[in-house]
Amino acid sequence: MNVEQRIKNIEEGLLEVAVDPSGFTDFKSLTQIPRKASLLDRMAYYKTPGVSIAVINDNRIEWAKAYGALKAGANAPVTTESVFEAASISKLVVAALVLHHVESEALSLDEDVNRYLKSWRVPENEFTREKKVTLRLLLSHQSGLPLLNTMWYDEKVGVPTLVQVLKGEAPAWNKPAIPEHVPGNVWRYSNIGYVLIQLLLEDALERPFAEIAEETIFKPTGMKSSTFMYPLNAEQRQREAMPHNKNGELCEPAMHGSALAQGGLITTPTDLAKFTLELMQAYQGKSRGIFSQGMARQLFNSEREIDFYGLPMAMGLGAFLRGKDHFTFSHTGYNYPGSGSWLEACPNEGKGVTVMVNGENAVLLELEILAAVFKEYEWETDPYLRLSR
Repeated sequence: MNVEQRIKNIEEGLLEVAVDPSGFTDFKSLTQIPRKASLLDRMAYYKTPGVSIAVINDNRIEWAKAYGALKAGANAPVTTESVFEAASISKLVVAALVLHHVESEALSLDEDVNRYLKSWRVPENEFTREKKVTLRLLLSHQSGLPLLNTMWYDEKVGVPTLVQVLKGEAPAWNKPAIPEHVPGNVWRYSNIGYVLIQLLLEDALERPFAEIAEETIFKPTGMKSSTFMYPLNAEQRQREAMPHNKNGELCEPAMHGSALAQGGLITTPTDLAKFTLELMQAYQGKSRGIFSQGMARQLFNSEREIDFYGLPMAMGLGAFLRGKDHFTFSHTGYNYPGSGSWLEACPNEGKGVTVMVNGENAVLLELEILAAVFKEYEWETDPYLRLSR
């Protein structure tokens, strides 16, 4: 089947996701109704102005296509060069960045992070006396640090420094990064853990985080539209897909001014696909030298079995893992008030997909798109959705 026909099948073959009347509790509360709809119709239903997709097949980026508008009510279309907020997919990029510097022996996964920190140190308490916080535990969300999925601050006062964020000091409004459990004992998704990684990188390598990411990841992989710098420059702003709330109303981006590693990546699905493909090829032992096979296999090694909204998964170093021989790695991202992203790849099958949208109703629309891609490219049975009878 030619690529154009595959794209058409996906564009015209979305199946509606229905949420259980009691609300979303886990993936078992979602079903697909066997009634086809077009991608554009589903975008309108979810009040999402723009969507961009890139698909990897046979270990190459087979196609990329964009739909809709950068912002509601405007004529500027989304193109494959339009940049979106990657949100928490940033963490997978950061994990690869860290492992690169572990491999060069600039860092260690299993040393006490306080060995590298200069600007601020993890306070010792009854939990850290038993076991220390390490990069391995931070990357796999087992550090014992607080569950902080939002880190707001008082914009009238100014942007907090990374140290103020980690201390929980004004103008930051978040709790401090003080362990609440023995490191390694509990799995708890932690944004502030990745903020700590950002500070560690800056302290250890003595360069700004955005610069480290550019030199370590973006330039070598050809991710020319990717950055951790925000606000964007004038040229990038012309390509920026703006967030929209659940009613489809335009919102200003709510990017954090200093904490970047947990969700500050700006990129395109094509750039994410380039990054994904490099990891896939490294895992297969076919790296171009950017990532080693050992590094990729360490990234995708199971650090802990977890339950992800009712789905059995494993947590790697910055990646969510499913399956064994034909395993899949993934990460999702959502930034309030309305930007979503999804990355899914199967290295041994040479397949992958990245989706980015600029609407608050991102997750359900992304699931519908993923299901259509899974079906068209004969992936494993969709792990997220079940078809209603």
